[in-house]
Amino acid sequence: MDAQTGPAGPTGDLSLHQRILGDIEARILSGEWQPGFRIPFEIDLAEQYKCSRMTVNKALTQLAKTGLIERRRKSGSYVTQPRAQSAVLEIRDIKLEVQSLGLAYDYRLTAKSRRRSTADDRLRLDLDGATPILDVSCIHLAGNRPFCAEQRLINLAAVPDAGTESFEQEAPGPWLLNRVPWSAAEHTIRAVAADEVIASALGISVGTACLTVERRTWSNGAYITHVRLIYPGERHALIANFTPSQPK
Repeated sequence: MDAQTGPAGPTGDLSLHQRILGDIEARILSGEWQPGFRIPFEIDLAEQYKCSRMTVNKALTQLAKTGLIERRRKSGSYVTQPRAQSAVLEIRDIKLEVQSLGLAYDYRLTAKSRRRSTADDRLRLDLDGATPILDVSCIHLAGNRPFCAEQRLINLAAVPDAGTESFEQEAPGPWLLNRVPWSAAEHTIRAVAADEVIASALGISVGTACLTVERRTWSNGAYITHVRLIYPGERHALIANFTPSQPK
Protein backbone atom coordinates (compact mmCIF):
# COMPACT_ATOMS: atom_id res chain seq x y z
CA MET A 1 0.00 0.00 0.00
CA ASP A 2 1.27 3.50 -0.85
CA ALA A 3 2.90 5.11 2.18
CA GLN A 4 1.12 8.40 1.52
CA THR A 5 -2.40 7.02 1.27
CA GLY A 6 -2.24 4.12 3.73
CA PRO A 7 -3.38 4.15 7.34
CA ALA A 8 -0.04 5.46 8.62
CA GLY A 9 -0.56 8.70 6.70
CA PRO A 10 2.22 11.30 6.95
CA THR A 11 4.14 9.28 9.52
CA GLY A 12 4.53 6.34 7.17
CA ASP A 13 5.55 8.69 4.37
CA LEU A 14 8.20 10.33 6.56
CA SER A 15 9.78 7.04 7.64
CA LEU A 16 9.87 5.76 4.06
CA HIS A 17 11.30 9.05 2.86
CA GLN A 18 14.09 8.78 5.44
CA ARG A 19 14.74 5.17 4.48
CA ILE A 20 15.17 6.04 0.80
CA LEU A 21 17.36 8.98 1.75
CA GLY A 22 19.54 6.83 4.01
CA ASP A 23 19.84 3.95 1.53
CA ILE A 24 21.01 6.17 -1.34
CA GLU A 25 23.34 8.18 0.88
CA ALA A 26 24.94 4.97 2.23
CA ARG A 27 25.56 3.61 -1.27
CA ILE A 28 27.25 6.85 -2.33
CA LEU A 29 29.42 7.26 0.77
CA SER A 30 30.46 3.60 0.74
CA GLY A 31 31.68 3.95 -2.84
CA GLU A 32 29.15 1.42 -4.17
CA TRP A 33 27.73 4.19 -6.37
CA GLN A 34 30.74 6.01 -7.82
CA PRO A 35 30.79 9.67 -9.00
CA GLY A 36 28.94 9.85 -12.32
CA PHE A 37 26.74 6.82 -11.56
CA ARG A 38 23.15 7.30 -12.76
CA ILE A 39 20.69 6.68 -9.94
CA PRO A 40 17.64 4.57 -10.84
CA PHE A 41 14.72 6.58 -12.21
CA GLU A 42 12.00 7.79 -9.86
CA ILE A 43 9.49 5.33 -11.26
CA ASP A 44 11.87 2.43 -10.61
CA LEU A 45 12.66 3.57 -7.06
CA ALA A 46 8.95 4.03 -6.37
CA GLU A 47 8.31 0.46 -7.47
CA GLN A 48 11.25 -0.83 -5.40
CA TYR A 49 10.09 0.91 -2.20
CA LYS A 50 6.35 0.45 -2.88
CA CYS A 51 5.65 4.15 -2.58
CA SER A 52 4.61 7.13 -4.68
CA ARG A 53 6.93 9.01 -7.00
CA MET A 54 6.34 12.10 -4.87
CA THR A 55 8.01 10.39 -1.90
CA VAL A 56 11.01 9.43 -4.05
CA ASN A 57 11.16 12.92 -5.54
CA LYS A 58 11.31 14.46 -2.05
CA ALA A 59 14.24 12.22 -1.09
CA LEU A 60 16.16 12.96 -4.30
CA THR A 61 15.54 16.68 -3.96
CA GLN A 62 16.97 16.63 -0.45
CA LEU A 63 20.05 14.72 -1.63
CA ALA A 64 20.56 17.25 -4.42
CA LYS A 65 20.46 20.10 -1.87
CA THR A 66 23.22 18.43 0.15
CA GLY A 67 25.36 18.13 -2.99
CA LEU A 68 25.54 14.33 -3.06
CA ILE A 69 23.63 14.04 -6.33
CA GLU A 70 22.99 16.18 -9.37
CA ARG A 71 19.60 16.21 -11.09
CA ARG A 72 19.65 16.70 -14.85
CA ARG A 73 16.54 17.52 -16.81
CA LYS A 74 15.37 14.67 -19.05
CA SER A 75 18.45 12.65 -18.11
CA GLY A 76 17.98 11.63 -14.49
CA SER A 77 19.96 11.93 -11.26
CA TYR A 78 23.69 11.28 -10.97
CA VAL A 79 26.20 10.97 -8.15
CA THR A 80 28.18 14.20 -8.13
CA GLN A 81 31.93 14.51 -8.47
CA PRO A 82 33.69 14.95 -5.10
CA ARG A 83 34.16 18.58 -4.10
CA ALA A 84 36.91 19.22 -1.60
CA GLN A 85 37.41 22.24 0.60
CA SER A 86 40.84 22.95 2.00
CA ALA A 87 42.48 25.85 3.75
CA VAL A 88 44.64 27.97 1.48
CA LEU A 89 47.49 28.32 3.96
CA GLU A 90 47.38 24.79 5.34
CA ILE A 91 49.50 21.89 4.09
CA ARG A 92 47.10 18.97 3.98
CA ASP A 93 47.55 15.30 3.23
CA ILE A 94 45.57 14.62 0.02
CA LYS A 95 44.85 11.08 1.24
CA LEU A 96 43.04 12.45 4.30
CA GLU A 97 41.28 15.01 2.12
CA VAL A 98 39.87 12.26 -0.10
CA GLN A 99 38.92 10.02 2.82
CA SER A 100 37.08 12.93 4.48
CA LEU A 101 34.76 12.85 1.44
CA GLY A 102 33.87 9.24 2.22
CA LEU A 103 35.75 7.92 -0.83
CA ALA A 104 38.48 5.32 -1.20
CA TYR A 105 41.94 6.77 -1.81
CA ASP A 106 44.61 5.48 -4.17
CA TYR A 107 47.90 6.84 -5.47
CA ARG A 108 49.92 6.17 -8.60
CA LEU A 109 53.44 7.27 -9.44
CA THR A 110 53.55 8.16 -13.14
CA ALA A 111 57.10 9.48 -13.61
CA LYS A 112 60.28 10.03 -11.59
CA SER A 113 63.67 11.27 -12.76
CA ARG A 114 66.84 12.57 -11.15
CA ARG A 115 68.57 15.32 -13.11
CA ARG A 116 70.41 18.61 -13.00
CA SER A 117 68.21 21.63 -12.50
CA THR A 118 67.15 23.67 -15.52
CA ALA A 119 66.67 27.44 -15.56
CA ASP A 120 62.95 26.94 -14.85
CA ASP A 121 63.73 24.57 -11.96
CA ARG A 122 66.10 27.11 -10.44
CA LEU A 123 63.43 29.78 -10.68
CA ARG A 124 60.84 27.55 -8.98
CA LEU A 125 63.22 26.50 -6.18
CA ASP A 126 65.16 29.78 -5.95
CA LEU A 127 68.47 28.01 -6.63
CA ASP A 128 71.69 29.91 -7.38
CA GLY A 129 73.24 27.34 -9.71
CA ALA A 130 72.94 23.89 -11.23
CA THR A 131 71.76 21.57 -8.45
CA PRO A 132 70.63 17.93 -8.50
CA ILE A 133 66.84 17.65 -8.25
CA LEU A 134 64.21 14.93 -8.27
CA ASP A 135 61.29 15.45 -10.65
CA VAL A 136 58.20 13.45 -9.58
CA SER A 137 54.75 13.22 -11.18
CA CYS A 138 51.84 11.29 -9.68
CA ILE A 139 48.06 11.00 -9.60
CA HIS A 140 45.86 10.93 -6.52
CA LEU A 141 42.55 9.10 -6.96
CA ALA A 142 39.20 9.31 -5.18
CA GLY A 143 36.87 6.36 -5.66
CA ASN A 144 39.02 5.07 -8.55
CA ARG A 145 38.72 8.41 -10.40
CA PRO A 146 41.51 11.00 -10.81
CA PHE A 147 41.23 13.61 -8.05
CA CYS A 148 44.46 15.59 -8.32
CA ALA A 149 47.57 15.60 -10.52
CA GLU A 150 50.82 16.34 -8.68
CA GLN A 151 53.99 17.71 -10.28
CA ARG A 152 56.82 18.06 -7.76
CA LEU A 153 60.45 19.11 -7.70
CA ILE A 154 62.62 18.14 -4.72
CA ASN A 155 65.92 19.88 -4.01
CA LEU A 156 68.30 16.95 -3.47
CA ALA A 157 70.96 19.24 -1.99
CA ALA A 158 68.50 19.92 0.84
CA VAL A 159 66.92 16.43 0.99
CA PRO A 160 69.48 13.89 -0.27
CA ASP A 161 67.52 10.89 1.06
CA ALA A 162 64.76 11.58 -1.46
CA GLY A 163 67.13 10.46 -4.22
CA THR A 164 66.99 6.84 -3.05
CA GLU A 165 63.25 6.75 -2.27
CA SER A 166 61.08 4.92 -4.82
CA PHE A 167 57.80 6.75 -4.04
CA GLU A 168 55.97 3.71 -5.37
CA GLN A 169 53.94 3.18 -2.19
CA GLU A 170 53.97 6.60 -0.53
CA ALA A 171 53.39 9.98 -2.16
CA PRO A 172 56.25 12.49 -1.87
CA GLY A 173 54.13 15.00 0.08
CA PRO A 174 53.58 12.96 3.26
CA TRP A 175 57.07 11.45 2.90
CA LEU A 176 58.60 14.93 3.09
CA LEU A 177 56.31 16.08 5.89
CA ASN A 178 57.31 13.08 8.01
CA ARG A 179 61.07 13.56 7.50
CA VAL A 180 61.88 17.22 6.90
CA PRO A 181 60.71 19.91 9.34
CA TRP A 182 59.62 22.95 7.34
CA SER A 183 59.58 26.49 8.68
CA ALA A 184 57.73 28.43 5.96
CA ALA A 185 55.56 27.86 2.90
CA GLU A 186 54.51 30.04 0.00
CA HIS A 187 51.29 29.42 -1.95
CA THR A 188 50.25 30.62 -5.38
CA ILE A 189 46.74 29.83 -6.62
CA ARG A 190 45.62 30.28 -10.20
CA ALA A 191 43.17 29.02 -12.80
CA VAL A 192 44.62 27.21 -15.82
CA ALA A 193 43.25 25.41 -18.85
CA ALA A 194 44.16 21.72 -19.00
CA ASP A 195 46.78 20.89 -21.63
CA GLU A 196 47.05 17.43 -23.18
CA VAL A 197 49.22 16.06 -20.36
CA ILE A 198 46.90 17.25 -17.57
CA ALA A 199 43.74 16.35 -19.48
CA SER A 200 45.00 12.80 -19.94
CA ALA A 201 46.06 12.49 -16.30
CA LEU A 202 42.74 13.76 -14.91
CA GLY A 203 40.45 12.17 -17.49
CA ILE A 204 39.05 15.53 -18.66
CA SER A 205 38.91 17.39 -21.96
CA VAL A 206 41.75 19.62 -23.18
CA GLY A 207 40.93 23.20 -22.22
CA THR A 208 38.89 22.29 -19.13
CA ALA A 209 39.29 24.89 -16.37
CA CYS A 210 41.51 23.62 -13.54
CA LEU A 211 42.50 24.98 -10.17
CA THR A 212 46.24 24.93 -9.61
CA VAL A 213 47.84 25.31 -6.20
CA GLU A 214 51.61 25.90 -6.30
CA ARG A 215 53.57 25.66 -3.08
CA ARG A 216 57.21 26.17 -2.14
CA THR A 217 58.35 24.87 1.23
CA TRP A 218 61.34 26.32 3.07
CA SER A 219 63.64 24.66 5.64
CA ASN A 220 67.13 25.35 6.97
CA GLY A 221 67.72 28.34 4.72
CA ALA A 222 66.61 26.74 1.42
CA TYR A 223 63.52 25.72 -0.49
CA ILE A 224 63.21 21.96 -0.23
CA THR A 225 60.36 21.38 -2.67
CA HIS A 226 58.08 23.02 -5.20
CA VAL A 227 54.79 21.31 -6.00
CA ARG A 228 51.93 21.94 -8.39
CA LEU A 229 48.63 20.35 -7.37
CA ILE A 230 46.15 20.46 -10.25
CA TYR A 231 42.43 19.83 -9.68
CA PRO A 232 39.49 19.90 -12.13
CA GLY A 233 38.02 23.31 -11.31
CA GLU A 234 34.43 22.12 -10.80
CA ARG A 235 35.48 19.54 -8.19
CA HIS A 236 37.57 21.62 -5.78
CA ALA A 237 37.15 24.72 -3.64
CA LEU A 238 39.67 26.49 -1.44
CA ILE A 239 38.58 28.19 1.77
CA ALA A 240 40.71 30.41 3.99
CA ASN A 241 39.83 31.77 7.42
CA PHE A 242 41.17 35.13 8.52
CA THR A 243 41.00 37.25 11.64
CA PRO A 244 41.36 41.05 11.75
CA SER A 245 44.88 42.28 12.34
CA GLN A 246 45.51 44.05 15.64
CA PRO A 247 45.83 47.85 15.46
CA LYS A 248 49.36 49.09 16.04
